[in-house]
Amino acid sequence: MAHILVAEDERDIRELINFTLMYAGHTVTQAANGQEAYETLLAMETKPDLVMMDVRMPRMTGYEACRQMKAVDELKDIPVVFLSAKGQDEEIQTGIRAGAVAYILKPFAPEELNRRIAEILQQIGAV
Repeated sequence: MAHILVAEDERDIRELINFTLMYAGHTVTQAANGQEAYETLLAMETKPDLVMMDVRMPRMTGYEACRQMKAVDELKDIPVVFLSAKGQDEEIQTGIRAGAVAYILKPFAPEELNRRIAEILQQIGAV
């Protein structure tokens, strides 16, 4: 299965995502905000197959973290999926322009999250 970095500032949501993805067989690394996610990615010897990031986080938004990732040669090819409660078209387009491959709206059921992640991983050839 895949190695996924999850950046979410709300601990309960982060833990739910972690449990859901691990139950599906994935390896998960967690970060509490965009800055921590970016620094974790820079420090990792083995890069994850996918990064899932909340859009609104302290210290660095998901958009900012994604833009910084895409500017680093070692990180630019890692697919990013945004998580957000805001589903307006403009918000989604901002995420796509920042470099995301997909946008998952909160709230989501665990089964729905696993289904979407499986589809995305298949699309990017990570499984």
